[in-house]
Amino acid sequence: MYHTYKNGFIEVVCGPMFAGKTEELIRRIKRLEYAKQNVLVFKPKIDIRYAENEIVSHNLSKKPSIIIENSSEIIPYINDKVDAVVIDEVQFLDFDIIHIAEDLADRGIRVIVGGLDRDFRGEPFGPMPDLLARAEFVTKLTAICVKSGLPATRTQRIINGKPAHYNDPTILVGANESYEPRSRHYHEVPGKPKKI
Repeated sequence: MYHTYKNGFIEVVCGPMFAGKTEELIRRIKRLEYAKQNVLVFKPKIDIRYAENEIVSHNLSKKPSIIIENSSEIIPYINDKVDAVVIDEVQFLDFDIIHIAEDLADRGIRVIVGGLDRDFRGEPFGPMPDLLARAEFVTKLTAICVKSGLPATRTQRIINGKPAHYNDPTILVGANESYEPRSRHYHEVPGKPKKI
């Protein structure tokens, strides 16, 4: 699929929580390593759910990563030997990541980012909409809705056993104690304004 492209493009792996995004990133990292490619892996400092210096999937597959607070911290690591840059949980980064990803791809680096495309409200999350629009390749994963068994495209936040309110803060780092996958018709956001 990629052989018709020159080196340097953006790939986005997105979907709700528990869809296997990090697992897919790790699979791609392993393939790049097998092909003797020099890969740098980054993740935002805010994501310390399973490990501090690794990206870790919910089934505990892992790869070492470089912790960054701002997307500009990626730049000093880039040199002529870098073939690919992988960023997990990209929705937590600042909007500069959009231009950095474009610049890296223009310089011939394969950029693979993974993250939530929607926040708990079901709204586009952080820089993800722009990255999706600019990517050459998009993989949109689904989970399984815990209520219906249907494909889940949304992330339900649960606070004290109830759906989180629309006005709650956007970012709350957690895993299965705070979130579950839901399909469109089982996703609940009390207080969400109705759109006509």
